[in-house]
Amino acid sequence: MNQQFLFEFKTDISKIKVPAQLNNPFGLDIPELARVAAKEFQAFIAAESQKWVHDFHDQQGKMFGVLVIQKEDQCYAYLGTISGKIPSNETCQRFIPSVFDLSTEDSFLQKGMNALKEIGEAIKKSNNQSEITALSETRRLKSFALQQWLFENYRFLNCYGKEQNVLEIFEDSAHGNPPAAAGECTAPKLLQYAFENHLRPIALAEFWWGKPSKSLERAHQSFYPACKNKCRPILEYMLDDTGLYNQANATFEKEIGIVMSGNKTISKEG
Repeated sequence: MNQQFLFEFKTDISKIKVPAQLNNPFGLDIPELARVAAKEFQAFIAAESQKWVHDFHDQQGKMFGVLVIQKEDQCYAYLGTISGKIPSNETCQRFIPSVFDLSTEDSFLQKGMNALKEIGEAIKKSNNQSEITALSETRRLKSFALQQWLFENYRFLNCYGKEQNVLEIFEDSAHGNPPAAAGECTAPKLLQYAFENHLRPIALAEFWWGKPSKSLERAHQSFYPACKNKCRPILEYMLDDTGLYNQANATFEKEIGIVMSGNKTISKEG
């Protein structure tokens, strides 16, 4: 486990009630412990973003998230990340990274993106409608193939340790084909890291940071539930609960299908 991803609480949390259950990612109830973590993480973002070219208050805002976890020594800490990536190719070494490290396959991805760009330029230069139609169809097929390749490589663990990629997860759900960028939202990334590193999920919160969205549906520092079209199938799979969306008050054990004993995670089936 990379210790740089763990944020230790600066606030005294000794008198804050620790939730007995992981709050539903699609619910509106944010535990106090998650609110404290979010406030501290926001202070970190405010300081860290001074190094970035992208100004979240003047340019596009983004969703961020925190997950309070219990470590194997029984102490509490939290993880934090951004939905998607920081604009302008900025990076932060303390954000939980994408589930699939694109840098390991940068050559393949870059070649695919370059090919799409070249086809786009050819379309702009062409005056032949038949050629434009053929090029457009070629670009569509190549774009689809590249997106499918990405979905195949975004692989998530569920609470039993089973692994599936995004295509498999959506195929087993009732939600149809995965939309673009499925798997890049904060909650799946945070839970994936917790499951990989035997950290118990305690409380989750997602908030908007920066300039309000164009639709004004997102306001600075306000909390929001996980998105339905991208996150719902993935979170239902990860937490082993297809009725998750309607179970905001389910117990932690019922919601993610596991029970905790000491420092170990034990399947109810075991």
